[in-house]
Amino acid sequence: MNRITNICMLFFFVIGGQRANSQQSMHNQLPDTFRNPISLKQLRFNAEGVVNYYAFDWQTLPDQRNAIDPERLNLYLLYDFTPTISFKAEIEWEHGGTGSSLSFDPLEEFGEFEQELEKGGAVLLEQMNVFFKIHPAFQIRVGKMKMYMGLASRLDEPSEYFTTYRSEMENTLLPLDWYETGIEISGKLGSKDGTAFPFWDYKMYLVSGLDNTGFSSRNWIRPGYQGRFETLQAEQLAVALRLDYMISVHQSIGFGLYANNPTGNRPKNDFTLASWVGLGELHVQWDPYPFKCRLMGLYGQIQNSEALSSANRNLSNNLNVKRTPVAKSAAGASFELGYDVFHLLSNKVKTFLYVFGRADWYDSMLETEGNIFNNPRYERRVFTTGLNYLIHPGIVIKSHMAWRKLGSGEKENTFGLGLGFNF
Repeated sequence: MNRITNICMLFFFVIGGQRANSQQSMHNQLPDTFRNPISLKQLRFNAEGVVNYYAFDWQTLPDQRNAIDPERLNLYLLYDFTPTISFKAEIEWEHGGTGSSLSFDPLEEFGEFEQELEKGGAVLLEQMNVFFKIHPAFQIRVGKMKMYMGLASRLDEPSEYFTTYRSEMENTLLPLDWYETGIEISGKLGSKDGTAFPFWDYKMYLVSGLDNTGFSSRNWIRPGYQGRFETLQAEQLAVALRLDYMISVHQSIGFGLYANNPTGNRPKNDFTLASWVGLGELHVQWDPYPFKCRLMGLYGQIQNSEALSSANRNLSNNLNVKRTPVAKSAAGASFELGYDVFHLLSNKVKTFLYVFGRADWYDSMLETEGNIFNNPRYERRVFTTGLNYLIHPGIVIKSHMAWRKLGSGEKENTFGLGLGFNF
């Protein structure tokens, strides 16, 4: 049985209130405040999942086969110790496949990377943190947590985004499931109880950073998200800020900033120059029913990208990274608009049928440094249109057609059909 499954079993065993007899005497000596802290009334479970079908017509890959993807199943466990202290855990099963991890043995002559099939299918402990609600304007979260950057991090339930897969632009340039370990300070300003609109919602992070051995031409910093090794390199931490002006639950405008020097997080000390990653994004969500409208822009830079590209060309094959040139800068923008056509039929209809259109532009090699070739293939324009049928607030059937054109002139057309749920 794999390690993560064992951890999960132990975790739920403890939550179930099981105690060894050897601990009972110690428990009886505790003050009443600390006795029997587990209560099922304070325990909550949530879940979400997605299954998709894709048909491809790509000039870049003429033999690309159609595919069915059990994309993910996320289970959430939440427990309220007190009205002001809570615990959150998230476990994700991805793609129904097998997973592996890498370990580094520095005692080998050149330092060897060893692959271990021990994760037992892509099962990930995405979140594990404790949240302290000190004041509506000042709250602290400690542990492994979601880092909110862009729109996809907030609109991540299947019923909250239109396409079968989440934002293409964000999913290409950024770690879409961006979870880091560290400290988050957050709060709501301008609202006495933290719920009355409008107010300012802020989040500040000091968390684990990226590993620039994974940076690539196609996906920029996204493959630098640490997850290949059993532990995270924490030599260089990252800082981030998100600020949103919340007009209502579904109407907001805001921005996010991120900075990290990932050089110190490389598995080996084989590159010493600073390679600061600076990233900024602006996002708007405007969903006055029956409309849904979202807009986002993104821009980022990497310091010493030419020297970094040269160092990455010499990485071990066993590290399983692309070793392709890294751009100095990348950018992207997206806009989508949807309308519930059932709104025209009757106010008594309890289901929803959204017709939507979406446009994406992004370039993972917007600007290169020195002698690095700026490959036009990595500039992409995508137009997507489709339907979302919510037969229940927690169940959505989706279909879309996406037409993608690369800067090289090649075309990639994709049809998607999906089922999503959350409860």
